[in-house]
Amino acid sequence: MLFKRRSPTSFWQRLRSAVWPRKGFWRAPVYIYHRTVRLRGTPHAIAMGIAAGVIVSWTPLIGLHFLSAFAIAFVLGGNFFAAALGTAFGNPLTFPFIWLSTWKFGSFLLGRSAEGRDQIDLVHLVQNFDLSDLWKPLLEPMLVGSIIPALVCGGAFYLGTYLAVQSFQTRRQAMIAARQAELQNGAVNGSK
Repeated sequence: MLFKRRSPTSFWQRLRSAVWPRKGFWRAPVYIYHRTVRLRGTPHAIAMGIAAGVIVSWTPLIGLHFLSAFAIAFVLGGNFFAAALGTAFGNPLTFPFIWLSTWKFGSFLLGRSAEGRDQIDLVHLVQNFDLSDLWKPLLEPMLVGSIIPALVCGGAFYLGTYLAVQSFQTRRQAMIAARQAELQNGAVNGSK
C-alpha cells in the first residue's frame, strides 16, 4: 500500500482523533480565511461571494446550496470560488442551530403556535416521499424564518471579508512596491 502507516493506529488513537483532531478545530477556519484573502479579485467581489455562500447556508435547500450561491454571486457580481467557500458556514456543527432557529422564527412570523403545529411522520414521508406533506409544517417556516438571519449574517460576513481582503491586498501591494524599490536601488548602486 502506497500511503499506509508504518505502525497502525490503535482504537484509542482513532477515537481520540475522531473527538479532537490532532491539529485542532481552528485549522479549517484559519485555512478558509487565508484562502479567502488570497483570492484574485476586488474586495467587493470576494466579499459578495462569501456573503452569497453564507446567505444560502441559512436556507433548508441542502442539495442546492452551491448552485444557489453561484446564482446569487452571479447576480450581485461576486466571486464564484468565494461563494463556494462561503457555503462552509453551513456545516454539521452549525446546521442544527440554523434549522431549529429558522423553523422557530418562521413559525413565529407565520403565526403558528407550538401547540398547534402539524405532526410530521418521518417514516411515512421517507416511504412515500411526498414533498407536499413536508412543505407546510417544515420547509415553509424554515424558508420564511431564514430570510432575516441570512441577510444580517450575510451583511456581517460581507463587511468582515471586505475589510480583511482590502487590508491584505493593501499590505501585499506595499510589500511588492518596497521589494521593487529595493531591487531598483540595488541595481542603481551596483552600476556605479
